[in-house]
Amino acid sequence: MKKFNIRKVLDGLKEVSSPTPAVQVGPQENHLIHETLQSEHFQLCKTVRHGFPYQPSSMAFDPVQKILAVGTEGGALRLFGRPGVECYCQHESGAAVIQLQFLINEGALVSALADDSVHLWNLRQKRPAVLHSLKFSRERITFCHLPFQSKWLYIGTERGNIHIVNVESFMLSGYVIMWNKAIELSSKVHPGPVVHISDNPMDEGKLIIGFESGTVVLWDLKSKKADYRYTHDEAIHSVAWHHEGKQFICSHSDGTLTIWNVRGQGKPIQTITPHGKQPKDGKKPEPCKPILKVEYKTTRNGDPFIIFSGGLSYDTVGRRSCLTVMHGKSTAVLEMDHPIVDFLTLCETPYPNDFQEPYAVVVLLEKDLVVIDLAQNGYPIFENPYPLTIHESPVTCCEYFADCPVDLIPALYSVGSRQKRQGYSKKEWPISGGNWGQGTQSYPEIIITGHADGTVKFWDASAIMLQVLYKLKTAKVFDRNRSKEEKGSTDVSDEDPFAIQIMTWCPESRMLCVAGVSANLVIYRFSKLEVTTEVVQLLEVRMQYELNDTESPDGGSEQTSALPTPGASPQTSGPPSHPSTSSNNSDGGNIPCLKVRSTPLKQSPGYQVDLVVQLVWVSGEPPQQITSLALNSSYGLVVFGNSNGLAVVDYIQKTVVLNLGMVELYGSSDPYQRQPRSPRKSRQPSGGLCDINEGSATSEDRCKSPTSGKMSFSLRRVFVKRDVLFFPAKMSRKLSLPTELKPDLDRDNSFSRSRSSSVTSIDKEAREAISNFHFCETFARKGDSTLTPCLYVGMSLGTVLGLAITLPPAGEQRQLQPVILSPTGMLVRLKGSIMRMAFLDSTGSQLSPAHEPWYEPNITLDGEEREKVRKRRPVSVSPSTSQDLNENQYGVVCSEKQAKVISLPSQTCIYKHSITETSFILRADVVQMSQGACLACFCANGHIMTLSLPGLRPLMDVNYLPLTDMRIARTFCFTNLGQAMYLCSPTEIQRITYSQDTCENLQEMLGELFTPVETPEAPNRGFFKGLFGGGAQSLDREELFGELAAGRASRSLAQHIPGPGGIEGMKGAASGVVGELARARIALDERGQKLGELEERTAAMMASADAFSKHAHEMMLKCKDKKWYQF
Repeated sequence: MKKFNIRKVLDGLKEVSSPTPAVQVGPQENHLIHETLQSEHFQLCKTVRHGFPYQPSSMAFDPVQKILAVGTEGGALRLFGRPGVECYCQHESGAAVIQLQFLINEGALVSALADDSVHLWNLRQKRPAVLHSLKFSRERITFCHLPFQSKWLYIGTERGNIHIVNVESFMLSGYVIMWNKAIELSSKVHPGPVVHISDNPMDEGKLIIGFESGTVVLWDLKSKKADYRYTHDEAIHSVAWHHEGKQFICSHSDGTLTIWNVRGQGKPIQTITPHGKQPKDGKKPEPCKPILKVEYKTTRNGDPFIIFSGGLSYDTVGRRSCLTVMHGKSTAVLEMDHPIVDFLTLCETPYPNDFQEPYAVVVLLEKDLVVIDLAQNGYPIFENPYPLTIHESPVTCCEYFADCPVDLIPALYSVGSRQKRQGYSKKEWPISGGNWGQGTQSYPEIIITGHADGTVKFWDASAIMLQVLYKLKTAKVFDRNRSKEEKGSTDVSDEDPFAIQIMTWCPESRMLCVAGVSANLVIYRFSKLEVTTEVVQLLEVRMQYELNDTESPDGGSEQTSALPTPGASPQTSGPPSHPSTSSNNSDGGNIPCLKVRSTPLKQSPGYQVDLVVQLVWVSGEPPQQITSLALNSSYGLVVFGNSNGLAVVDYIQKTVVLNLGMVELYGSSDPYQRQPRSPRKSRQPSGGLCDINEGSATSEDRCKSPTSGKMSFSLRRVFVKRDVLFFPAKMSRKLSLPTELKPDLDRDNSFSRSRSSSVTSIDKEAREAISNFHFCETFARKGDSTLTPCLYVGMSLGTVLGLAITLPPAGEQRQLQPVILSPTGMLVRLKGSIMRMAFLDSTGSQLSPAHEPWYEPNITLDGEEREKVRKRRPVSVSPSTSQDLNENQYGVVCSEKQAKVISLPSQTCIYKHSITETSFILRADVVQMSQGACLACFCANGHIMTLSLPGLRPLMDVNYLPLTDMRIARTFCFTNLGQAMYLCSPTEIQRITYSQDTCENLQEMLGELFTPVETPEAPNRGFFKGLFGGGAQSLDREELFGELAAGRASRSLAQHIPGPGGIEGMKGAASGVVGELARARIALDERGQKLGELEERTAAMMASADAFSKHAHEMMLKCKDKKWYQF
């Protein structure tokens, strides 16, 4: 029977309805902490998406606003302005974006999708919205063209027809160019889909239409007939005009370019095969790969540029994609790292009938965005300021830290700025549109990503921006060179032996520890000085899954067997170790996968290796992957665990202080029947794990320390040696995860962080592992009155075990005396794998673990200063250090299924809450909000929940995102102040917030894409061109395509769908104070300009009237005295 106290009943009136409310299960003690967090403090929304657009498919650029748009195969739109101004939108259908067209300087964008729909996006608001959509039902869209300063959009189709859409009303015109009227009547073959449409730069009434088969037609819009037809044997991929409108160029499927005169008949005036070998006998060059796109750009003072992608000869097998720039007699072939999706030439003018003056080329690759400077010799690329390198190597894990120390980002930036490559263009980044947001949120945020190639990247994520700060290559510690024999004996050569599996970081001390898939651990210190490390310090650790330590000569009673590495402080304990499992052993330990480098290592300023720890083979079995990791800079300890047990490393003394097998860790409180040396046998629990006196926690056995009985535990053999040994090919790596989550899959095999099955259905093959660690200063044993440094160990089958830490005095003694850890028994047991542990003080505030302040490790100190560093005391940020003896603490433990709050030192469970019955939690964090602490959980069924602390009241439960991809499970992180993130694709980070404050301020924080800019003046026609009609010919398209002239299109051809923001709604949404003022200013400017023009016209008319008056007066005087017959 569940018991409720009156306070919980009152709280229940405020909280959201939950089928499993938090229950107070302990005795009626005084645990009435006033919880300041309420449901109204929480709201979930997406904030911003960073990274390279996943699977890009199309691109467009607004040359006046200087905004770049990229469409993807998944129907996403990414808009880029100046660095820091980015926007993400998504088409509801999720169909691939095949083409994008800006309404230049209008703050609007047209997108054409693979499902034959066309959409108009309004970019005048911070979150762009679709204004209109048009869905074609009988035709497939293949190409779109929107002339500059026109409201009529040409849409070419697979059948070869062209339809015309009014972009203001998004209604189809009755004017249609049918394929059978465009081609010659004598032609018996269908010309194929429309691959190109564009109007003559000098005559808007002439439209050039390219058909895939090789036919090009110059169509007269007024007379509704073809003026000229140009036929070629090879299929056409693209067409481009010369700005004077007298010539155009086509690219073909055989790698040729053909240049045609508009008035020329029959043959092209020039055929070029840029990459074809020219035969000596005058025959045709050998065919090459298709030229997929060509652009023809002119300059006022030099030769034109012909820029194209593709066209390489077929004998260049294995050669990467290239962009070719032909300028005068020079031809530059620019090799790209990835296949080219699209490219655009950026020009000084938006007018197609003026000299183009190209200055850069934007190349969209499958996995990168490159901008080439055309104005400098050698065509250097611009340094890309966007955070598009997240996927440089696949991301394997992430951590997110909000409200970091203020000096961290400058420190990381200063060491990271030295890593930048040279040789970039000296000009400013050309995509420079938009304005930054005006948000006031200014606390420092850092995201750390671990990658498959062993790199760790630090990113500045403050104020919803993202910028890379520093890049660490952990693989430098290891030898990459392996002999052919070694490569032949393992199957891992094609995998990622350096991949990062888990990271732990202390922002205050700047200590970093990373665990790799090769069962290795590297501990780093941060330094601003460069050093050369002659010998990398190394510890080898044997972790074996067995009941009895058969190797121990004295029955497993020794307390340690660790030897210091050469150069480390001497260890005055334990017998000498056995010889290491080295390459001459016959137990399978002779297959090295990673070997620590033996040559001196030059370490640049930044993170520098302090210690390497490696698990070695034992009795022919590879070491198990590390499943959990924790570091405490105040204690100088790193702890790591796997399914064999745990090991605690003292990185100050460079030694292992504890190495416990799973059985020894449990001691007498082990609830499982374990078989010796049988890691694959099933282990069923001896009874229900969640109903053993969990209310009062009075069981003698439960709280008895394992050391109080006759149990004695031994430490495993620890070997310290320079030649290190590793796992073989058969050691499984869980980084290539499945794309779908099946309900019955064994989570041990699908999550890199070893999520075991829940207690209610233990998989017969499941093997218990250590899933979580937590360092803290708390009451180690039941009834303690003093705070002790402790390490709590969370198991994958739901148990939390405690270890008390005895540290030697600070200073010189810390370097010499051993750290001692003693088991304190089981704290609590929950359903499912332990995900997170945390501690609260008596007021309900979160207790952060003690930490050491950062200091420069490589500085050489004299006398007094050295003594100060030696006697440096660790900083404990816990308010608990000043607690009264009678005050209590609260332990918060969250598993895959439920959460419990334990009162300390009485060790009674005072609150518990069943978070999910049918699913399981993927990530849980105790986070600090501005109003207090809470527990945040992300569930495999897509729900994001927050619970109050310590009362575990549900505050928020949102069905946010069904788990469709294991990547999300592996990378989801919560952090303080209501921030969270995950990798939504292999190349992109999605950031979300669950804070009401951030949601309210988000609109201000977001950047503006559209800024009021005046359109450049049209080019002067010149006196003679104006006189003789040689300039650009304008066309009244309304007269041709409007309903009066052309009638209405067939209703069955396409369906008009109003967007979520109609024109009126759009204007309202876009109207911020700044936007309104800017529009008012532009309106005033335009009005002033019109008034000025009117004044000029009036003055001209008055002058003309005066001249006429004078002329008439002169005529009158001349004729006044003449007789009638004299005329």
